[in-house]
Amino acid sequence: MKQDLVIAVDVGTSSLKVGLIGPDLDVLHSADHPYPISYPGPGCAEQDPLDWWLALRLALVKLSNICPELRARAAGVVIASQMCGVVAVDAEGNPLRPCLIWLDKRAAPIAREVMGGFPKLFGYGLFKLLSSIRLTNGAPSLNGMDPPAKMLWLKRHEPEVYGRAAKLLDVKDWLLLRATGHAVTTADLANVTWMMDTRKGREGWSDTLVSRFGLKRGLLPDIVEGTASPGGLTAGAAAELGLPEGLPVFAGAGDVCAAAIGSGAVEDGELHISLGTSSWISGFYPGRRLSASEGYATILSPFGNRPLLIATQESAGSCLDWLDGMLGGEAEADAPEVTPPLFLPWLAGERVPVDDNRLRGAFLGLSLQHGRPSLRRAVIEGVALNTRWAWRSVVRQKGTRHANLLRAVGGGALNAALCQTLADCLGIDIAVARDPRNAGVRGAAAIAAAALGWRASVWDAARSFDRSSETVYRPDATRKAYFDRRFGLFQDAYKRNAPWFRASFEGAADD
Repeated sequence: MKQDLVIAVDVGTSSLKVGLIGPDLDVLHSADHPYPISYPGPGCAEQDPLDWWLALRLALVKLSNICPELRARAAGVVIASQMCGVVAVDAEGNPLRPCLIWLDKRAAPIAREVMGGFPKLFGYGLFKLLSSIRLTNGAPSLNGMDPPAKMLWLKRHEPEVYGRAAKLLDVKDWLLLRATGHAVTTADLANVTWMMDTRKGREGWSDTLVSRFGLKRGLLPDIVEGTASPGGLTAGAAAELGLPEGLPVFAGAGDVCAAAIGSGAVEDGELHISLGTSSWISGFYPGRRLSASEGYATILSPFGNRPLLIATQESAGSCLDWLDGMLGGEAEADAPEVTPPLFLPWLAGERVPVDDNRLRGAFLGLSLQHGRPSLRRAVIEGVALNTRWAWRSVVRQKGTRHANLLRAVGGGALNAALCQTLADCLGIDIAVARDPRNAGVRGAAAIAAAALGWRASVWDAARSFDRSSETVYRPDATRKAYFDRRFGLFQDAYKRNAPWFRASFEGAADD
């Protein structure tokens, strides 16, 4: 039987999705499976890596029931995943503790300590910042999200785990190890450790930066291209997944890069937005870009090290999920004369354009007139206003194109009210593909298509995606003045409330 199906895996924050994709790169079938997040303490967020593996097994069972010939038709497996996690494993690849996922910010004090100093710029020690920018085109976030601070947290607070660790891996890297027996990573995940030299011709782990965090170089996996295969499925992994032993497994990419490819927006300077638990504005550029004051930069993609800009905001869909969980779902619309309160969407701190884990969410201006519909509208507007704050900086980057249209992917792109509000608030068209939730698996499949020779390159694969069924949300010109005013209030709210949030956070830490 012809091997004409790619098994594309997208490991998200709350669930894992698997898509079956044929040579035309359409998603023929998909299945997902959820898993929990644990919050064992303030600023903590963990997942059990075995839950990801179990979710993969169960999703493949569902797909095998839909497609009984899957085992015979499988041409390869490719993985995309959430980024900035840390999984400590022993010499056999077994997790030594739960993964500190991207949401975990317990290491923020360590990040500020290690990257601090005098004189100070943007919260960093000036000379450390300049050194890091020169080598990596950025620096570890001060909010503790990025891997090196988490790794150092393990070393300081769980020395037994750190001492037993053979490797410290990101989410995708652990799944690759479990599947193939080989510990490898890709340039995008290596770059966001900020311990990788990204200068042209010198790409690779930097001993200088590794030693800055007091870590051991041997704990870091080798860096490979996203289209490379570290190996086929081991006998054990194949048996567990119900797939053939030796089936090629491709290194893939982090979720940001996979979504960028899956959006089809792969020309230089062409942007898209991913709307999921968090959100990010992203696009490929011909060279490195950096906004040190607003906390975003390009990182290397795992395809010829092509730079990919990422401007991440920590809470988007999670704000709506939180509200629905609190209030019991959507409600009917407000009377048109009721102006909603202003919502600050920093439920998990923020990354761009303010790198501060101490920020928190808030409703400002609540009154007796406001009900559930007002709060829902406020949350949608708050996410849009926060996006506008980052968007206005990104579009000023040299080489940005298509600034009047933004392609949206991710589960949040299915929310018509959110997409229309983004269009009105940003003053641009928002284009949504037919299946925005599948952007990650579609992008992963494009990687495998290039590796298998189905397409000449990852970029050719992305350009071949069908855009004929896009839904386009166009800005309502009558709403411009409203959102201009609301954006001014939003920025003023940050200036007035940020000092209180920071003082409150420090006070709670002292209690």
